Amino acid sequence: MDHISSKTLQFLKELKQNNYREWFNENKHRFEEAKSEFEAFIEGLIKSISDFDKSIGSLNAKKAIFRIYRDTRFSKDKSPYKTNIGAHLVAHASKVHDRAGYYIHIEPGNCFLAGGAYVPPSPWLNVIREQIAQHGDEFRKIINHPDFKKYFGSIEGEKLKTNPKGFPNDHPEIELLRFKSFLAVHQLKDKQVTGPGFLEYAGQIFKAIHPFDSFLNRGLA
Repeated sequence: MDHISSKTLQFLKELKQNNYREWFNENKHRFEEAKSEFEAFIEGLIKSISDFDKSIGSLNAKKAIFRIYRDTRFSKDKSPYKTNIGAHLVAHASKVHDRAGYYIHIEPGNCFLAGGAYVPPSPWLNVIREQIAQHGDEFRKIINHPDFKKYFGSIEGEKLKTNPKGFPNDHPEIELLRFKSFLAVHQLKDKQVTGPGFLEYAGQIFKAIHPFDSFLNRGLA
């Protein structure tokens, strides 16, 4: 499977308009088809990424894919289902936000590929900041690489308004050190996702993310 079918996007579009259990149950067979298709795509994507990141090769596609059922316990929005399908391909991590990896998000009108550290827990965030403080030139070289600039523009993420603890105002990397998340995001058009060759294109994007992820993961056990 080298792309996501338009049937899957159509199902997600209708789910957004009919986000309740009765409709979902009536259309469960469509969900199962979309789920099976996405799993096959992720299996292919794992093989593609493992060409340049061997740590991804042994991943189980099913375990990398997020459940469609929302946890509504602490949310005012009680809609039972997510209106997207996604997967996070990451090695050596027990939780989603323990390590930088490769994220794919499929949602009509909001499809994207991403990598990096999303709201990393304090121990990891401290490691990232220490790495940037000590190896700022290397990190800037990564995020200013032509491929990174071409696909992602610049890193994204919420920033502190003040300096992180332990870093002076005149630190040469102070603006980078203020980030609380370090993200590389590549937006997609729906027709790219459903078009032939999307699998190869996604692998190309993730190859450009690999040095960024590797830097963020440095120093982790």
